[in-house]
Order: sequence, then structure tokens, then C-alpha cells
Amino acid sequence: MATWTALTTLPGREPAEALGAAMEGMTPAPTGIGVFEMEDGSGRWEVGGYFDGPPDAAALALLAAAFGARPFAVSDLPETDWVAKVRRELAPVQAGRFWLHGAHDAHRVPEGVEPLLVEAAMAFGTGHHGTTLGCLRALDRLVARGEAPGPVADLGCGTAVLAMAAARVWPEVPIYASDIDAVAVEVALANVAANGLAGRVRVLEAAGLDHPELQAAPPFRLVFANILKGPLIELAPAVSAAIAPGGWAILSGLLAEQRDEVTQAWEAAGLTVDGADEIAGWATLCLQKS
Repeated sequence: MATWTALTTLPGREPAEALGAAMEGMTPAPTGIGVFEMEDGSGRWEVGGYFDGPPDAAALALLAAAFGARPFAVSDLPETDWVAKVRRELAPVQAGRFWLHGAHDAHRVPEGVEPLLVEAAMAFGTGHHGTTLGCLRALDRLVARGEAPGPVADLGCGTAVLAMAAARVWPEVPIYASDIDAVAVEVALANVAANGLAGRVRVLEAAGLDHPELQAAPPFRLVFANILKGPLIELAPAVSAAIAPGGWAILSGLLAEQRDEVTQAWEAAGLTVDGADEIAGWATLCLQKS
């Protein structure tokens, strides 16, 4: 069965969320609705609905007009096992000492690397995206400099690849991985187990540091936050306070043109940029607390 999609964009979070809620009343009703902030710095939000059959074009036109959105772009998608497709097509990724691969490439792991098994799934972080790659490279540089941190937190962990990488190089250090998304938490738990790191990486469902275990763990010696510009700026004061003097933050999920704004927020919170990287238009910051 084909899946039909209807996508539009409009400025502002509140009208976008209101449009998404209004779409729930359509007939036929969508099987799923997504509301996301676009990562191009435009301030626009994308609203999308998924349907088992062709959606009502007139209803979509009325909704777009009512909420000041662009006309919906409607398309049908053939039935595809996307996870299987991605697993076949994603090649292994090397980031410094780390070698990320799917199960289909387990036989190709070279010597002298830290292998991380990360399957394509419904969570962000296979290592192919510039943000994840940039974070891994930043971690590799810290390890090469002889950093031996205390507790490590991976906030917005997705697949937990960054937490698992830290657990590989610092086997005695407490590692925490958290995400606000319940699906991501399930994926992270599965990846941690598949990599033989159960008991080494504590996976939690939480927004930022809003969990008793994360509040009891500081001071952290390293915090990863590979999320988006808005949450990075919002979290800066609280996360900075949870980092030990001399500790580190590795940040990504931001476009290159957003780097200065995020840098200002974290410098105001007491950290200094020690290094920055840009991969395919995405920026990664490595900061140290004075």
C-alpha cells in the first residue's frame, strides 16, 4: 500500500502546532502528523501528514489558507522497507579512531580501531551526518590530548553513538545517555546492548538534565549535546553549571551560520571555544569550562 504525504511550511511554532492539531480532524484522518522546525535558519516550521490514501485536497487548501501556510505539496510514496534499504546502502564511517558500521559490515572491521555497531533505525546518529561525525572527531582529539574525564553525559543521544564512543575509550568512567524521545531511548538501549556496553552506558528518557540520575551525577567532565540551535542556547546555563572546572562540552546540531549565536550563549555561561569544525555546512564546537 502506498503512503501519501502532505507537506507545507509556515512561520512560527504556535501556528505550526495549531495547524498540525487541525489536521487531525481531517477525513480521511492522517495516520501520523509531524511538526518540525526547519534547520535552515529561516524560522519556518514544516508540518506534514501521512495518509493511507489520497488526502482531501480541498480540506488541505482551506487549512493552508486559514493558518497562513504555503500550499500543501502532496505526493505518494511506494511501499519500501526503508530501514533495510538504508542498511544495504550505508557504508562504514571512520572518525578518528572510531569505525561505525552496520551488522552487514561487521566482517570488514579493520585492526586498530574502536568499532561501533550502529544500525539504521528510527533515531538520529549513524555517523554519516556531519554533526555526528564532527562530534566523534572532537572526541577523538580530546582523547589524543590525554583527557581522562569523570562522568560523561550525551544529551539528546539519538542512537547513543557518542555515549558508546566515550565508553569505549574511557571504560572506567560513568556514561549517561538521555533523549526526550521514547523511540530514541529504545534504539539507544538496543545499540548499547548490541555493542556489549550494557551496564556501562546508562540510558534515560529525559529533556536536558531533567532526570534525578543526571542531576545527581555532576560534575561532568564531558557533555555532548548534538541537538538544535534553540535547545543548545536554552540549555547553556544549566549544562555549564553541571560541568566541572576544566571540563568540556562538545556541541553540534547547528548550521555553520548559527555557530556565533550558540558560541555567545555558551561563552556567557562560562565556557571558551577550544576548537570548531565544519562538515557539509554543519558546525561542531568544542568548549572548555574555565
